[in-house]
Amino acid sequence: MDDIKLPATTRATEGFVTLTYVIYGLHAFSAFTGLLSPAFIVTAFLTGWPSIIAVILNYLKRGEVRGTFLESHFRWQIRTFWFALLWVVVALLLAATLIGIPFALMLIWGAGLWVLYRILRGGLRLADRKDMPL
Repeated sequence: MDDIKLPATTRATEGFVTLTYVIYGLHAFSAFTGLLSPAFIVTAFLTGWPSIIAVILNYLKRGEVRGTFLESHFRWQIRTFWFALLWVVVALLLAATLIGIPFALMLIWGAGLWVLYRILRGGLRLADRKDMPL
């Protein structure tokens, strides 16, 4: 029954639009608490309770937004979290070697800016009631 897709024209309810704003807000709160430097943005984003709660909400509610433009926002938010985690793991592996430390720092810095970009872009497109690209 989960394989049934609703037509893309299905309207999103205002409650789910609000929930999507709340999830972006939780992610943003976590990321902005790390604004001491972009490197801290990505780590605050991944380890902050608001962001962890947000990604759990994404998984719990994504079936209910299937077929609406919000489905793409939920996918965008989930991917942002998991790709940020991937970049941090890669950076930690790079930092395990003396030669890799500068690359790890650049990767963490870049991932922090990338997280901010994805939160801001998602929020702006949500405000315009537009879906997110794949």
